[in-house]
Amino acid sequence: MRTLLLCLLATAAVALAQDNPLSAFNKRVYGRVEGVLLRSAEKMPEENYSFKPTQAVRSFGQILGHVADAQYMFCSIALGEKNPAPKIEETKTSKADLTAALKDAFAYCDKAYDGMTDASAVQTVKLFGADTPKLGVLTINNMHMMEHYGNLVTYMRLKNIVPPSSEPAPQPQPKK
Repeated sequence: MRTLLLCLLATAAVALAQDNPLSAFNKRVYGRVEGVLLRSAEKMPEENYSFKPTQAVRSFGQILGHVADAQYMFCSIALGEKNPAPKIEETKTSKADLTAALKDAFAYCDKAYDGMTDASAVQTVKLFGADTPKLGVLTINNMHMMEHYGNLVTYMRLKNIVPPSSEPAPQPQPKK
């Protein structure tokens, strides 16, 4: 019975992705970015969260806080909700607090990505004063996160840490 249920759910997921190729693709990209950002947060030692290559830029931790804050902004717009505006960048500094806040921001955004269909994707909302399709808002969220992941990559490289996207792919385990 459990196997049958899993097969039915998997079939439904594939069918949904086929019916909603644009929103399904955007959600896959979001999942990839979520993975590299969370692994970056975990890989960087606590003492480097205040690291700035120059005084003119955000610290590693401030970037994570900024990304989390921005996710609430973008995803609240796509959801048609008031932005919770937790001000993470301004209030959190420790690795534990920033990692938890980033995870919470992803959990909030999951609702927007999970609920998006290609039909709802074309509904327009206001983003920075302009009419924007909901899918466009989530696409910009993905782009914004990747922009700042690029910053984090530089910071990690300066600290001799291999960024998650540069790690070797896991090797398949031999079958026993």
